[in-house]
Amino acid sequence: MEKTHYETKYWEVNNEEAATDHPVIQAAGRALKQEEVIAFPTETVYGLGGDATSDRAVKKIFAAKGRPQDNPLIVHIGKKEQVETLVTEIPDMAQTFMDAFWPGPLTLILKSNGTCAKGVTAGLSTIGIRMPDHPVALALLQASGVPVAAPSANRSGRPSPTSAAHVQEDLSGKIYGILDGGTTGVGLESTVVDCTGEVPVILRPGGITKEDLEQIVPEVRLDPALKDKKEKPKSPGMKYTHYAPKAPLWLINGDLEFFQQKIDELRTEGKKVGVMTSKESAERLNAPILKTCGSRSHLSSVAAELYHTLRSFDSEQVDVILGESFPKKGIGVAIMNRLEKASTRIIEP
Repeated sequence: MEKTHYETKYWEVNNEEAATDHPVIQAAGRALKQEEVIAFPTETVYGLGGDATSDRAVKKIFAAKGRPQDNPLIVHIGKKEQVETLVTEIPDMAQTFMDAFWPGPLTLILKSNGTCAKGVTAGLSTIGIRMPDHPVALALLQASGVPVAAPSANRSGRPSPTSAAHVQEDLSGKIYGILDGGTTGVGLESTVVDCTGEVPVILRPGGITKEDLEQIVPEVRLDPALKDKKEKPKSPGMKYTHYAPKAPLWLINGDLEFFQQKIDELRTEGKKVGVMTSKESAERLNAPILKTCGSRSHLSSVAAELYHTLRSFDSEQVDVILGESFPKKGIGVAIMNRLEKASTRIIEP
């Protein structure tokens, strides 16, 4: 019978020290080889990793997260050469993306050769693979010598973790270890692109934008299933409520006058209201609990701070969070994808 409670180990290593022969990296790598599950940093969010070829390790990932079994996992590799050991073929477009964006926040969907555990692909014939752009992650993956299945290291449905403290909050006692490599950079999960057809299709928007991809290939499509929740998920993050704080999040699609009106209405009703907004809008809104998550003029800063800001409302014990909407351009597409999945209502004039 598998353990259900762990004395979770805690390791710490900074980016400058990260190397495959570092004692901490070696210890964490051994844990992965022994079919244990550990959290580790990437440039997007913290991942919850286990040996992708081990049914036992993959089951531990699902158990720790409380994750539905029909939600596939992304496989992380430390060297590009590992891809050919996991797939039946590497199409030219996939090779082009690998050359341009790896290591980086881009997951490629390819045809699986069946090497990985069944739980990784959730019954699909395809597999998602990426090579993260983080020195601690790469050192760990290379030290372990195995492909590592790794969804975000949070309880399913919660905001993804961008620091080791977030992982501890959700998973301490539920996993073997946490490798602390500091805060992450991009702040949103990787872009997922299906490369099994003639034209690449974005299944999940992320840090690599549609515009970035179209600099490399002539055409990129957005999957209609991003808007249809009835579709069977071909990618993590396409199904179920995601990224949600404890209080209900209501997205405001309107000008600042309308935003302030909604704040005032809820306060008049006796609600304890939290407001999540950009630095620019914060100067013109009046609310007792107001938190900023970056700048509208630099949406990458919103992406980097989004999950941390959502989590920060938990300690405030608010009744409702009113959140600002952002332009669906560039990385704004990924930001709004996450906010819409986290929200319970969208309020419009």
